[in-house]
Amino acid sequence: MIIDESKREASQIYFSVQLKFIVALIGACFWTVFSIWIAQNWMYDLSRHIGHFAAVFLIYGIAIIPGFMNSFAALSLMMDRRPKRQPLSTYPGITMLVAAYNEAASIQDTLVSIGLQKYPGPLQVIVINDGSQDETAAIVRKAQQKYPWLTLLDLKKNAGKAHALNEGLKLAEHDLVITVDADSYLHRVALINIVERYKADPPNTRAVAGKILVRNSRENLLTKTQEWDYFLGIAATKRMQSLYQGTLVAQGAFSIYDRNALIEVGGWPECVGEDIVLTWALLKAGYRVGHCEDACMFTNAPTTLKVFIKQRQRWARGMIEAFIKHPTILIKPRLSTFFIYWNLVFPWLDIAFTFGFIPGIILACFGHYWIVGIMTLALLPMAFLLGLLNYSIERRMFDDLELKVRKNFSGFLLYVLMYSFLLQPASILGYLDELLRTRKTWGTK
Repeated sequence: MIIDESKREASQIYFSVQLKFIVALIGACFWTVFSIWIAQNWMYDLSRHIGHFAAVFLIYGIAIIPGFMNSFAALSLMMDRRPKRQPLSTYPGITMLVAAYNEAASIQDTLVSIGLQKYPGPLQVIVINDGSQDETAAIVRKAQQKYPWLTLLDLKKNAGKAHALNEGLKLAEHDLVITVDADSYLHRVALINIVERYKADPPNTRAVAGKILVRNSRENLLTKTQEWDYFLGIAATKRMQSLYQGTLVAQGAFSIYDRNALIEVGGWPECVGEDIVLTWALLKAGYRVGHCEDACMFTNAPTTLKVFIKQRQRWARGMIEAFIKHPTILIKPRLSTFFIYWNLVFPWLDIAFTFGFIPGIILACFGHYWIVGIMTLALLPMAFLLGLLNYSIERRMFDDLELKVRKNFSGFLLYVLMYSFLLQPASILGYLDELLRTRKTWGTK
């Protein structure tokens, strides 16, 4: 067989992470300058009604900055060519920590999914029963008869997820520690994939976040909508951040960590967003946090608006906690710091959307297009490109894992048109929770 050497060389051209960052940043800046130029009349008209400062706050918050973020993400994902995982000659031992609080309805399925993994290395699974009031502990004890790798740590008093994980960490026998939620179901090669990715990533990697997908998407419209958020939105964010050497959240639902690094940073902190704060502690210590896009875990998403809003409140509050506990991370000279600053503007965007865009929709219904009008359509090209790009990426990953993208048109429609109307007001409630120092509980993941 004759191979065209020019094609081979072209396929092997490598662009450094720093160069990819610069290209994405320049492209996003060009898009932002164009957006500001075409928004001049919009800015002038809105300023006449609400003043210049308020107009800048709203227009930049609902259009200009989101447009910059979307264009940066799209360009980054287009350049993402991460090295493929390779089978290992020897697979290291892993300790899995499963913190459980009143999970009798789901813990059995979680253990079954672990049992089906066929991980080729030593395996230790510790279920930490955090003072459950149901049959969680009894179910795990019964499962111990079937699974020799299973240990139950039965805490008599509920003390929170961080405390439960730290107690489990004391019993860890292996240098790699994986956390898994007690209401999850692992894809059959999830453990192999996440360990291979961890080993293939740069040597300063100390944590890798797995891929979280919705298991109960058929239950109602809310879970159908969340299916697309996990599949497109959250997945794109983690993939982009890992490209630049710093995934900002190695979520407790499914991630792998270096045990010594966990001990070095003090384990999981006692707070609402323990996984966010822990990840930032690792980043501040100079370590890299990656993402394994094909280590899939399926979780039960909130089925009611009340639980969904509480979940997103907790996530938003966790971000504020991370800033409070690790403020010096803002001066850490590394690419991931860019996304730390990126997070700083989220409260601005959430406030602008909640108190600007939503009222603007109402005004537009009565013929007043001061806030929401033809100019807001400038957001659509980059948002559409980002969604289409990430769908194609995730679709290829699903094909490789012999999974199918479910036809969920109603959920997709609600995700595109209505999701932010729930998500961003809920985030504001989370910021207020931290500001007002309200009571911190397990909540929902």
